[in-house]
Amino acid sequence: MRSVLLASVFSVVLAGPVLAQGADGPQPKFTGRDIFSLQQASDPQMRPDGGAVAYVRITNDIMTDRARRSIWLVDPRSGAQSPLVALEGSSFAPRWSPDGQRMAYMAVVGGAPQLIVRWMATGREAKVATLEQSPGDITWSPDGKTLAFTMMVADEGAKLGGPPSKPEGAQWAEPLRVEDRVNWRADGEGELKPGFSQIFTISADGGSPRQRTFGRFDSQGPLAFTGDGQGLLFASDRAKDWERDPGEAEIYRLSLADGTLTALTHRVGPDYAPAVSPSGKQIAYLGYDNARHRGYENQLVYLMDADGQNARALTAGLDRSVDNAAWSGDGKSLIISYVDKGVTKVARLSLDGKITPVAEGLTGGGLDRPYSGGDYSLARDGTVAFTKGDPAHPAELAVTKGGAARVLTDLNADLLAAKTLGKVEALAVTSSYDKKPIGAWMVTPPGFDPAKKYPLILEIHGGPFSAYGPSFSTDDQLYAAAGYIVVYSNPRGSTSYGEAFANEIDRNYPSHDYDDLMSVVDAAIAKGSVDDKRLYVTGGSGGGALTAWIVGKTGRFAAAATQKPVINWASEVLTVDGYTGMARDWFGKMPWEDPQAYWARSPLSLVGNVVTPTLVVVGDHDLRTPPSEAEQYYQALQLRGVPTALVKVPGASHGGIAARPSQAAGKAAAILAWFERYKAPPAAK
Repeated sequence: MRSVLLASVFSVVLAGPVLAQGADGPQPKFTGRDIFSLQQASDPQMRPDGGAVAYVRITNDIMTDRARRSIWLVDPRSGAQSPLVALEGSSFAPRWSPDGQRMAYMAVVGGAPQLIVRWMATGREAKVATLEQSPGDITWSPDGKTLAFTMMVADEGAKLGGPPSKPEGAQWAEPLRVEDRVNWRADGEGELKPGFSQIFTISADGGSPRQRTFGRFDSQGPLAFTGDGQGLLFASDRAKDWERDPGEAEIYRLSLADGTLTALTHRVGPDYAPAVSPSGKQIAYLGYDNARHRGYENQLVYLMDADGQNARALTAGLDRSVDNAAWSGDGKSLIISYVDKGVTKVARLSLDGKITPVAEGLTGGGLDRPYSGGDYSLARDGTVAFTKGDPAHPAELAVTKGGAARVLTDLNADLLAAKTLGKVEALAVTSSYDKKPIGAWMVTPPGFDPAKKYPLILEIHGGPFSAYGPSFSTDDQLYAAAGYIVVYSNPRGSTSYGEAFANEIDRNYPSHDYDDLMSVVDAAIAKGSVDDKRLYVTGGSGGGALTAWIVGKTGRFAAAATQKPVINWASEVLTVDGYTGMARDWFGKMPWEDPQAYWARSPLSLVGNVVTPTLVVVGDHDLRTPPSEAEQYYQALQLRGVPTALVKVPGASHGGIAARPSQAAGKAAAILAWFERYKAPPAAK
């Protein structure tokens, strides 16, 4: 079966453009090969005076099958742009000096991370440091003389005994690896090298990095210099048993004169991302109370005095989770970003809590699925640069200064002008469970004729605490190009609809999110263009778990594809990289304390009901929903005689299952090939 399936995959991936009949004749549809040609803007950075903006352009190299990053400079008035750093390798993380005369950035050439400073007037550059590990959170001091960053510092790691002495020239096996850390692996990184994230400073003119924090604790960014430049603010959990409590951190002030650490916050819950006001007298930061240990909490913006006194929440009345906060030039307000009903917005937040819209339609991140997201930065004159997109366009660079946004780039004009894409529109849905409105969107195929009937794919987001929005998606466009209507939605448990809506699945997932998803399908059918005998369902991560749950609850779908799913919550909690938080916050008890609760929420408990032909897809380096989850389900379906196949994406992590363009195209093609095998729901046994 595997060889037949892969043959189908590659025939779809490598096929020439498929034609859609438009008003002016045939036009090519979006294909898997087009993924290599897509570009997107990310990490916009306004020059402090607002006179220029740097951004990172992400492209794909068809010869290496990997994304490549380069830094470009744009005039926000004229839109004229030029490559600033676009040499061999990747360049990213541009950060302006306070006077705007220099830029620090990261470059990776030949695998070695380098910290570079560029003098903008002359174009001259200096390699400030070649580092053993990749640094993060690059931050300038107020006087522009110093750079601070975080970097992993290696630790010896655990040891237990040792082998006998090896004779000279002998070729022995590798020594034993001993592990005693609570957090010892992470998705996308694999087994973590022993060590701790520490803060370093270095002269902006070059020199030797100086380590500033120590101990067996992680010091986390974003970093912020104090107003006088004599201290650094950062987040860290320095409690005795800190590794077992991932939902905890305080903001610390590090004295650069003597290394003294002072905790500025003290509560149950994480405090992080400090931002110092222009006067240096106040600190804004993000955080939330975590005493309840629920599945989801909104991140709030807080404000405190520079000494940590008089802390208060500024966004308690917003009922949305704030992702970033930056001070205005006059120090009278903050610019924040948050997601509202799937749409990412930027707003001005006054110090009395008043919120005024600035921009919306931010997009960014992965292209395979339509998740909400986006980046922004702020100049002293109030100009905001941000990544803006829509269902027909990946993220572009845009700016606004109190009026309508202006999009400065059109990175995919040549590619998309020659393509007919699926059209994305909002779909009105009311849940059959409790009549709550459910945010949803429908993608219709190129050349859509409402008088015809089309097969339908229900595509489900992961998280589960996340949200889809009206954003570009290669998966959805490939499905639509193959002649399918696609529907995607934000069932209960999704973020951006309020804390209560997200927590309707707290210790109750999956549950009535199933009813919401079936209501989405029913609403699409009610529009009249869906062939109700050719219904298909797929989703990844939490969406993979819901896909497996759905086929265990109903036989109405002709076929399914569960991607990187959770199948058995007991085995998931005991093999996932973030096991400490998942067991405590999502269940409240350990698997051995309440095995029935874990089993009742596991899709594996319903496998005896499954009749739907179900494809199982997973990255073979996935540490968030490990391959063992997918393998359990595949083998359970085989034992039951349900048509199934297992597709593993070589070298792919959970978050990176679509990171390489060929694999993103191949995964979508495999799912389409599976769906094309089955034209109707299986007959009841």
